[in-house]
Amino acid sequence: MSGKRFVGRLVITLTAVFVVVAAVLFFSTHGRDKAQVEEVPSLRPLNDTLDNSFSDFPEFEKLDRKVESWIKFWDIKGVSLAVMKNDSLLFAKGYGWADRERGEAMQPYHLLRIASVSKLITAVTVMKLCEEGRMTLDTLVFGEGGILDDSLYMSASDKRYYDITVEHLLRHQGGFTLSRGDPLFCTSDIMRWEHLDTPPTMERLVEYILGRRLGYTPGTWQKYSNVGYMFLSLAIEKVTGMPYEDYVRDSVLAPCGCYDMYLGRNYYEDRHYGESKYYMHKDAVPVEDFHLDGTMVEKCYGGSDFEKLLGAGGWITSVPELARFVASIDGRDGIPDIISKESVAKMTEYIDRSTFPLGWADIKPDGEWHRSGTLSGTSALVKYYPDGFCWILVTNSSTWKGSMFSKDISRLFNQLSKTVGQWPERDLFELQDVQETAS
Repeated sequence: MSGKRFVGRLVITLTAVFVVVAAVLFFSTHGRDKAQVEEVPSLRPLNDTLDNSFSDFPEFEKLDRKVESWIKFWDIKGVSLAVMKNDSLLFAKGYGWADRERGEAMQPYHLLRIASVSKLITAVTVMKLCEEGRMTLDTLVFGEGGILDDSLYMSASDKRYYDITVEHLLRHQGGFTLSRGDPLFCTSDIMRWEHLDTPPTMERLVEYILGRRLGYTPGTWQKYSNVGYMFLSLAIEKVTGMPYEDYVRDSVLAPCGCYDMYLGRNYYEDRHYGESKYYMHKDAVPVEDFHLDGTMVEKCYGGSDFEKLLGAGGWITSVPELARFVASIDGRDGIPDIISKESVAKMTEYIDRSTFPLGWADIKPDGEWHRSGTLSGTSALVKYYPDGFCWILVTNSSTWKGSMFSKDISRLFNQLSKTVGQWPERDLFELQDVQETAS
């Protein structure tokens, strides 16, 4: 365990005064002021508390063996796994390597890219803004009378852009298709097509996208779209007057008790403190860096401009903090929700098999929810079951199966669930509470 985390845990055993001082110091290093700390005075960063020792017990040996065998089979360098039931964190553990070259074992406090699980964070932010009356699901996104009404958005090549609503983007019904690739993953192609010397800025990327015709009339069909959630991120910025990351961290994640969640960065050397290294599968070949400067890179570090994803796939977090976030949007009473029960019900409503839910990837008629995500170097899956169990796993390695790998993670969850009867009843979230002592 790092010295910083050891000090964090040592402070817990001291008086309440020292705990509060430590919390203020932590938040000041993350750009949070004292007033923001006081919004959630009873919690401290979960990642300062948890390591593998909290789940390294005989009751979990069968689960450990299954996970370790699965990692070996898929040649995955590292995995972080958390299990929650009824808003109680039962289990949190890392397996394999967070950074093999540095000899750093995976711990539950390590940060990982969560890919499209990020869309769940963006959707919750939108629902919160709707509850505050700052937008509605029917609000137009583009043009006069819409959220994004700057001059940049007033000259779209296809007038159907001006019919797109917030709900269309949340449900992947905005009209965007992949006829010329996903603009968020083909930066190099855009540079060639547009004769650019440098990767497009966000403004130039928006201009390029709006210059393309939609693939279908908004609201008449659906096609999974990262672009739609990127535009939702920009809409959140416009409505709040704050950078997307800052608003979400301050107004959504912090009230949930999630303080170690950030937008990730493109390169290994720019990674956040505590962030895992990412690895490609063994047959992957180097690609040219998205700057088109002739540099060959691992696809997970510069193959595309990851930072442009914003709320479509750009968040990094530890798996226990991701569990804390899910506990804050599930409608259960164990941990207070950040959104209303009506919004939770709207997000988890089953409509039919051909309609995407709001933020989640799929909702089953029996009440099972799931949200998956895949990027080069990362696979993530959140599965919430009707009996209150929630399983979350994130890897720091790609596999040859790409986005289809989530099905193999789901099968692993089914196998691991058979070991639950042997587990002790507990709640690791309680480690996050500030225990005040009598003077």
